[in-house]
Amino acid sequence: MLGQRDIPTPRVRRVVRDSEYSWGSNAMMNLYSGTTDPFSHRCRIVLYEKGMDFQVIDVDMLNKPEDIAVINPYNRVPVLVDRDLVLYESNIINEYIDERFPHPQLMPPDPILRARARQLLHTFEVELFAHIEALERGLKAADKAREHLRDRLIELAPVFSKQKYMLAEEFSMLDVAIAPLLWRLEHYEIELGKQAAPLMKYAERIFSRQAFIDALTPSERVMRR
Repeated sequence: MLGQRDIPTPRVRRVVRDSEYSWGSNAMMNLYSGTTDPFSHRCRIVLYEKGMDFQVIDVDMLNKPEDIAVINPYNRVPVLVDRDLVLYESNIINEYIDERFPHPQLMPPDPILRARARQLLHTFEVELFAHIEALERGLKAADKAREHLRDRLIELAPVFSKQKYMLAEEFSMLDVAIAPLLWRLEHYEIELGKQAAPLMKYAERIFSRQAFIDALTPSERVMRR
């Protein structure tokens, strides 16, 4: 029988709506997260991978509270508040979490490999995620963005014929970064075809991780059948 001291302290992984949140409270690490935002999705994945105490504040993307513009001059999510520290931009937030809570480590410990990982993260932003806004907002450039993303992802597919993840056999921040896009392919009406089969098997490996499943919002769950 477990004694009083043997009972583990439950992790605090609360999700609250912005209308229910007491703005200005920062007793624990808080992530202001858009419920359909792919960049916020990245940060939620990392938080759940780390298994730490945190609170996610769901932000309505169509009716953002004024406080977001106060804590982030660009008036965007995600925003991480950790006591007196305020961070925005998903890759910056995720590297901070990874360095503060290094187990499991998601960025390579070797300086050279870490620099290469950062370079690839930048490539993802320029070659992939820079085109998402056109799809999210239904802009005239949406069809070109869809075509561009399809071509870039198909080019990436052969990598996964030889390895499980972006960095060979280890799940890393690179996998976190691209996962929200792969989850939204159907939602964005991007069809890759059979030639991208290795990429989609890779995607399924990510989607089956418990942290990825836990990080999904109800709105994101219905983006993919």
